[in-house]
Amino acid sequence: MEGRPTYEDYPYPVVFLPPYENPPAWIPLQERVYSSDYNNELSHFLPRSILLKKPPGAQLGFNIRGGKASQLGIFISKVIPDSDAHRAGLQEGDQVLTVNNVDFQDIEHSKAWRF
Repeated sequence: MEGRPTYEDYPYPVVFLPPYENPPAWIPLQERVYSSDYNNELSHFLPRSILLKKPPGAQLGFNIRGGKASQLGIFISKVIPDSDAHRAGLQEGDQVLTVNNVDFQDIEHSKAWRF
């Protein structure tokens, strides 16, 4: 996505969200509390920082997909259960915004996985 604005281009805090997904099927209000399809916790969608330290030769326990060629950001496609990534709170579908102060919003997949 050439020319995509960065956080610094906006005067106010901005959150870039993943592409829109269709909402779950309609469920009557009184039943939503008991439905796993509804999550009213908006903080789930806000950026968060996760610190993972990778010893030489170690694996962190997650896979990525996307990148500049697909006109997507870099997203977590798989998190290995009981891995360092899983224990740190990484989840499938999370978008990776930066790694070691490198912007991942417009990076080639082949460069992203080397970090």
